[in-house]
Amino acid sequence: MTTFVAFLRGINVGGNNLIPKKELAVIGERAGLAGICTYINSGNILFTSNRSEEELAAALEKVLAGTTGKEIRVVIRSAEELDGIVRSNPFPDAIPSQVGVMLVTVPVGKDILAEFVIPGREIAAAGKREVYVYYPDGMGRSKLKWPPLLKTGTMRNITTLTNLAGLAGEKDGM
Repeated sequence: MTTFVAFLRGINVGGNNLIPKKELAVIGERAGLAGICTYINSGNILFTSNRSEEELAAALEKVLAGTTGKEIRVVIRSAEELDGIVRSNPFPDAIPSQVGVMLVTVPVGKDILAEFVIPGREIAAAGKREVYVYYPDGMGRSKLKWPPLLKTGTMRNITTLTNLAGLAGEKDGM
């Protein structure tokens, strides 16, 4: 069995799509996930499975739609991938809360960076299926405009991803 983390888009942000952690665990069970653990109240589910990322995302999205009546996108990463994302942080000296990572389901290349509109001091860097953004003035003050491809992803700060990578690594025996 592989350890994964499911990242739900737009959960418990600004009072929208409110799903308590306990309910997220039940949703995970209904989707057939095993060894479920939720982390903070922003739509993160750690679990184990033998299914593919695509199958897992589809199962979770189906149960979420049936439970909430809304289309909620899900991005899946394995414990190993998540560890790689954290280790590849191109802004290691930045304040962790000022580094966001947009997780998407498709590969991104450096050419995606040309599609950003960055009116402030933010700096973006492409990963494999993620884009890192350094927000020197804080995320809340950003006027960054995301390319359409990345608007389907979900953002977490590097602190959250580091903590999830640690938990997933423990679960995976890494």
